[in-house]
Amino acid sequence: MSAGLRARAPRVPAPLRGLYGGNTRSVVARGMRVIARNNWLIVLTGFFEPVFYLLSMGLGLGALIGTVDFYGRDVPYAAYIAPALLAVSAMNGALYDSTMNVFFRMRYGKLYDQMLSTSLGPMDVALGEIIMALFRGLLYACGFMVVTTALGLNLAWTAVLAIPAALMVAFGFAAVGLAATSYMKSFQHLDIVYFVMLPMFLLSATFFPISVYPESVQWAIMAMPLWHAVDMVRQLTTGLIQPSIWGHLGYFVVMIVIGTTVATLRLRALFLR
Repeated sequence: MSAGLRARAPRVPAPLRGLYGGNTRSVVARGMRVIARNNWLIVLTGFFEPVFYLLSMGLGLGALIGTVDFYGRDVPYAAYIAPALLAVSAMNGALYDSTMNVFFRMRYGKLYDQMLSTSLGPMDVALGEIIMALFRGLLYACGFMVVTTALGLNLAWTAVLAIPAALMVAFGFAAVGLAATSYMKSFQHLDIVYFVMLPMFLLSATFFPISVYPESVQWAIMAMPLWHAVDMVRQLTTGLIQPSIWGHLGYFVVMIVIGTTVATLRLRALFLR
């Protein structure tokens, strides 16, 4: 290797050698090219589901419900569910990309075998796939934010912070989704993901305040990651920010660290035996 090439080689901390090659951007660049050439329409269609929910539930049912109490203030029903659907949109985009797409590339496309036969490490691949899932979640969140802004459903200037909050949500779900997918061996295992997503979507104070449930059920709901996402984004879009927002952020930091670590170790175990 020439001196010039050695000078451009990324410096990798000693604890990460063997796991990280410092070239995550190559994984991301490949993913972007695939979306641009083949998958852009599929990515686009995922944006419409929460918009349809907003139009039917928020504007339709909202005309009958009126307002909902949120931290002691009455909030129009459409403005109440809009941030929840924003969080759901970020979750869906991240999970779909980090589970279904990754599973195909891992088990059938054999893409990771080829990647890890190069100078890429398992952490490069894990971070690259998480960033791609993050990109999809960010697209959905930004598109949905444009819709809610046009409808006048963001009640405070702090709504601009809902986008980075949604990015954090997408990051957490993408990391955990990638880690879970590394254990799956057949397409039927993907049904487990959707089995978990549905009750989270319906119960995590998305459409109704958590206070309508019995106290024992409330504790179970508050253990779900989507509830933390919904309450965090809702605080930002309504301007009713509480100290609990730091707990929500901490929850997703833990998800990100655990998910990324497990995904990296699983990729190494699967493809670098």
